Amino acid sequence: MNHSSKETKLNARTITLIAIMVALSVVLNAIKIYTFPQGGSITLGSMVPVIFVSMVLGVPYGILAGFLFGLLDLILDPFIVHPIQVLLDYFLAFSLLGMGGIFKNNKFLAVTLSIFCRFICSVLSGVIFYASLANGQNPLIYSIIYNGNYLVPELIITMIIFYFLPIERLKKIILR
Repeated sequence: MNHSSKETKLNARTITLIAIMVALSVVLNAIKIYTFPQGGSITLGSMVPVIFVSMVLGVPYGILAGFLFGLLDLILDPFIVHPIQVLLDYFLAFSLLGMGGIFKNNKFLAVTLSIFCRFICSVLSGVIFYASLANGQNPLIYSIIYNGNYLVPELIITMIIFYFLPIERLKKIILR
């Protein structure tokens, strides 16, 4: 089975792995350590499975897994103020978690890039749609602080989990 990053053909094995990883993301996302009032939560590593897919199968698969995770998060726990906000906060932010596959051989760069991409989407959404909550503060600064309050802990949790994940051994098992 060839899993080059240029290949985008889905087969039963790949679809099954993506489905299992997205389901695991949804379960981990339901385990909230803390939820912020205007959206965003610290979870028990909900982004790990999507980033894992991107590292094992490649960026297109990671983007697909992230998109599906975002769709399910929107269905299960929506926080909607505007259609563009939905695109930024759910579809684009979660899809971009799949970018970690660019650094498939360096789990810490993969995690950092993935969560940074989500952070950028969340900050943009905050500046555009939640500026009124800044109470006179610069909306960009407010959005960076607000989104950093949950995404920095998510980054730390995700890094810790990836530290203990035997990625190369799991890749061999999955891709054989």
